[in-house]
Amino acid sequence: MNKSDLIDAMASDAGISKAAAKSALESFMSSITNTLKDGGKVALVGFGTFSVSKRSARSGRNPQTGAEITIAAKNVAKFKAGAGLSNAVN
Repeated sequence: MNKSDLIDAMASDAGISKAAAKSALESFMSSITNTLKDGGKVALVGFGTFSVSKRSARSGRNPQTGAEITIAAKNVAKFKAGAGLSNAVN
Protein backbone atom coordinates (compact mmCIF):
# COMPACT_ATOMS: atom_id res chain seq x y z
CA MET A 1 0.00 0.00 0.00
CA ASN A 2 1.40 3.38 -0.96
CA LYS A 3 0.37 6.87 0.15
CA SER A 4 -2.39 7.31 -2.43
CA ASP A 5 -3.83 3.87 -1.60
CA LEU A 6 -3.84 4.83 2.08
CA ILE A 7 -5.62 8.11 1.30
CA ASP A 8 -8.26 6.22 -0.70
CA ALA A 9 -8.76 3.73 2.15
CA MET A 10 -9.01 6.50 4.77
CA ALA A 11 -11.54 8.41 2.70
CA SER A 12 -13.64 5.31 2.14
CA ASP A 13 -13.53 4.11 5.77
CA ALA A 14 -14.24 7.54 7.29
CA GLY A 15 -16.79 8.59 4.68
CA ILE A 16 -14.89 11.78 3.85
CA SER A 17 -13.47 13.25 0.66
CA LYS A 18 -10.05 12.25 -0.63
CA ALA A 19 -8.89 15.85 -0.16
CA ALA A 20 -9.86 15.76 3.52
CA ALA A 21 -8.19 12.38 3.96
CA LYS A 22 -5.01 13.64 2.27
CA SER A 23 -4.99 16.71 4.52
CA ALA A 24 -5.47 14.56 7.64
CA LEU A 25 -2.69 12.15 6.64
CA GLU A 26 -0.25 14.97 5.85
CA SER A 27 -1.07 16.62 9.19
CA PHE A 28 -0.47 13.31 10.99
CA MET A 29 2.90 12.79 9.29
CA SER A 30 3.91 16.41 9.89
CA SER A 31 3.04 16.22 13.58
CA ILE A 32 5.05 13.03 14.07
CA THR A 33 8.03 14.46 12.12
CA ASN A 34 8.05 17.69 14.14
CA THR A 35 7.81 15.82 17.45
CA LEU A 36 10.70 13.52 16.52
CA LYS A 37 12.79 16.49 15.33
CA ASP A 38 12.34 18.06 18.77
CA GLY A 39 13.59 14.84 20.42
CA GLY A 40 10.19 13.66 21.65
CA LYS A 41 8.31 10.45 21.02
CA VAL A 42 4.80 9.63 19.84
CA ALA A 43 2.97 6.75 21.51
CA LEU A 44 -0.28 5.48 20.00
CA VAL A 45 -1.68 2.93 22.48
CA GLY A 46 -2.43 -0.36 20.75
CA PHE A 47 -0.61 0.69 17.56
CA GLY A 48 2.98 1.55 18.42
CA THR A 49 5.58 4.13 19.39
CA PHE A 50 7.68 6.38 17.16
CA SER A 51 10.96 7.53 18.71
CA VAL A 52 14.45 8.79 17.86
CA SER A 53 17.62 6.88 18.63
CA LYS A 54 21.17 8.22 18.47
CA ARG A 55 23.56 6.09 16.44
CA SER A 56 27.17 6.76 17.43
CA ALA A 57 30.04 7.15 14.99
CA ARG A 58 31.74 3.92 14.01
CA SER A 59 34.27 2.56 11.58
CA GLY A 60 33.42 0.41 8.59
CA ARG A 61 34.95 -0.87 5.39
CA ASN A 62 34.44 0.16 1.79
CA PRO A 63 33.28 -3.11 0.16
CA GLN A 64 34.94 -2.26 -3.17
CA THR A 65 38.40 -1.32 -1.92
CA GLY A 66 38.49 -2.76 1.58
CA ALA A 67 39.67 0.61 2.90
CA GLU A 68 38.56 1.54 6.40
CA ILE A 69 36.12 4.48 6.57
CA THR A 70 34.48 6.41 9.37
CA ILE A 71 30.68 6.37 9.45
CA ALA A 72 29.34 9.57 11.00
CA ALA A 73 27.03 9.66 14.01
CA LYS A 74 23.37 10.37 13.29
CA ASN A 75 19.86 10.22 14.67
CA VAL A 76 17.55 7.52 13.34
CA ALA A 77 13.77 7.22 13.54
CA LYS A 78 12.45 4.04 15.13
CA PHE A 79 9.03 2.42 15.33
CA LYS A 80 8.11 -0.22 17.87
CA ALA A 81 4.82 -1.99 17.21
CA GLY A 82 2.35 -2.10 20.07
CA ALA A 83 0.64 -5.22 21.39
CA GLY A 84 -2.58 -4.58 19.47
CA LEU A 85 -0.79 -4.29 16.13
CA SER A 86 1.45 -7.29 16.86
CA ASN A 87 -1.54 -9.43 17.78
CA ALA A 88 -3.48 -8.35 14.69
CA VAL A 89 -0.58 -9.31 12.40
CA ASN A 90 -0.03 -12.73 14.01
